[in-house]
Amino acid sequence: MKKLLSVILAAGLLASGASAALAQTKGDWVLGNYKGAGYWFPGVVEKIGGGSITIRYDDGDRETVSTSAVRPYDWMIGMKVERNYKGAGDWYPGKIASLAGEKIGIAYDDGDKETTRTGRCRSH
Repeated sequence: MKKLLSVILAAGLLASGASAALAQTKGDWVLGNYKGAGYWFPGVVEKIGGGSITIRYDDGDRETVSTSAVRPYDWMIGMKVERNYKGAGDWYPGKIASLAGEKIGIAYDDGDKETTRTGRCRSH
């Protein structure tokens, strides 16, 4: 329920033009621009302060980034994502077909389907 409320709050802030990253609190689910690579990965805020946020990503990695490198978790059914297939480093595009917490169903662009964890996915 807390994750749902965070998404609703963040959506309201985005609609009003406010900076949603500043509204994040410890325990919120967010998307972080891991190592500034331009891809957004899901994780949970562990600490916030002084213009930075520490994120524990769903795959277990941790990173402290500026608030500008964080956005509200906004993944939903139908959204485009990429999946690191079998953790081998090859990313394949698809759309979210189902979503329940960290469990995510992917409908790949080539027609394949798979259920996996959010920690193995990213978005642009």
